[in-house]
Amino acid sequence: MTLETTNILVLCTGNSARSILGEAIINRLGEGRFTGFSAGSFPKGTVHPGAIRLLKRHGYPIEGLRSKSWDEFTGPEAPSIDLVITVCDNAAGETCPIWPGHPIRAHWGLPDPAAVEGDEALVDAAFEATHDALARRIARLVELPIRARDVPALAIRQRLQSIHDDAAEREAANSGAAE
Repeated sequence: MTLETTNILVLCTGNSARSILGEAIINRLGEGRFTGFSAGSFPKGTVHPGAIRLLKRHGYPIEGLRSKSWDEFTGPEAPSIDLVITVCDNAAGETCPIWPGHPIRAHWGLPDPAAVEGDEALVDAAFEATHDALARRIARLVELPIRARDVPALAIRQRLQSIHDDAAEREAANSGAAE
């Protein structure tokens, strides 16, 4: 029996930082059962250098990662998308294109590490925090029975949102304890 791959599109406005990290993490943790893609509604055109440094430090392959428009995922040659996760507040409020197959949608709003200004160490720390936040969420996501026929899409969406909400609550508590 061949298992179907679950295709996940991580969507942000600029597709230069958070969504790129999400794509890479999904492809690593998904172990062939999940394939990550990323795109932006208004792509920057380049991947942020902080994202590239982080991915290299953690041993992720960076070949093929690029900032691209969500339009690439709407045509007949595009992969079928099963799940769309928005990772920035701007993307959550935008009108998304009509996706073939009506994928499950979730919003995991995270601070933008590309917006951090300062020296390289400060920027890299912001990218590490975003990477860790995404990795915690994606590790739980890949355990979900997304392909199970007996689990309704709404239940999967609620579980995806719960993953984010639980992680955000723990992260807030931990940052408060560190102060």
